[in-house]
Amino acid sequence: MSENHLPTVDLDQKLSEQTPQEILAYALEQFDNIAISFSGAEDVVLIDMAYKIAPKKVQAFSLDTGRLHSETYRYIEKVREHYNITIDVVFPESEAVNNLVREKGLFSFYKDDHKECCSIRKIGPLRRKLLTVDAWITGQRRDQSPGTRAAIPVIQDDKAFARPGASLTKFNPLANWSSDQVWAYIRSNNVPYNELHDRGFVSIGCEPCTRATGPNQHEREGRWWWEEATLKECGLHDVNIKK
Repeated sequence: MSENHLPTVDLDQKLSEQTPQEILAYALEQFDNIAISFSGAEDVVLIDMAYKIAPKKVQAFSLDTGRLHSETYRYIEKVREHYNITIDVVFPESEAVNNLVREKGLFSFYKDDHKECCSIRKIGPLRRKLLTVDAWITGQRRDQSPGTRAAIPVIQDDKAFARPGASLTKFNPLANWSSDQVWAYIRSNNVPYNELHDRGFVSIGCEPCTRATGPNQHEREGRWWWEEATLKECGLHDVNIKK
C-alpha cells in the first residue's frame, strides 16, 4: 500500500514522527486547495514555514468575529504585509449577529456560556470557508488544553465541517510542539507576533473573552475564565471534545 493510500491512523503515526516542516510539505504536496487557519502565534509559525516551502501555495484565512482586540487587527495586517500574502478575512452573518445582540445584548456569553455567540461569530463563518477547500491546517498543540487537545492527531478526517458526500482533511503540524518551541521559532526567525503577547496574553481570542494570565497559570486559563477549565473550546475544534 502506498503512503498516499495509508489509512489515516497509520499515516498519522508516520507523520507524527516527522517535523512540522515535513508535515507541511506533505500537506502542500497532497492538496492544492488547502488553507491555513490564522489567528495566533502558532498559526503565523505555520505561515512562515509554508512560505519557505512553497510561497506561491500559501493560502490563509482569519475569522473576524467583530469583537477582536485592535492589536489583533494590526497583527493581521502586519502578517499580510510581511509575507505579501492574501489573508481571506471571513465575517459572520450580520443578521444572525444582529438578532443575538438585539435579543440578549452584547455580553450574553457571561450568563449563557460562550457557545451561542461563538457559534454565530466563529463556527458559522468557519463552516462557510471550509466548504470551499479540500484541506485545512491549524496550529493546535496537544499541550494547549489538558481537557480537549491532549490526543489531537497530526492528520485527521474532519467530519464536522466536510461538505456532504465529500472529505475534508485537517492537519495539525504543531501537535507535538510545546509553547517554548513555538516561541523559540518566532524569535530565531524574526516572525511577527501579536503585541498583546508582550502584555501577558498567551492565548488570544475575542476581547471580552480573553485576559492576560498570571505566573504559573495555564495558557487557556485566560480564555472564557468564568467557565469550567477543562472544556474551553469555541467549537472550531469541537471534535476534540468527546460527546
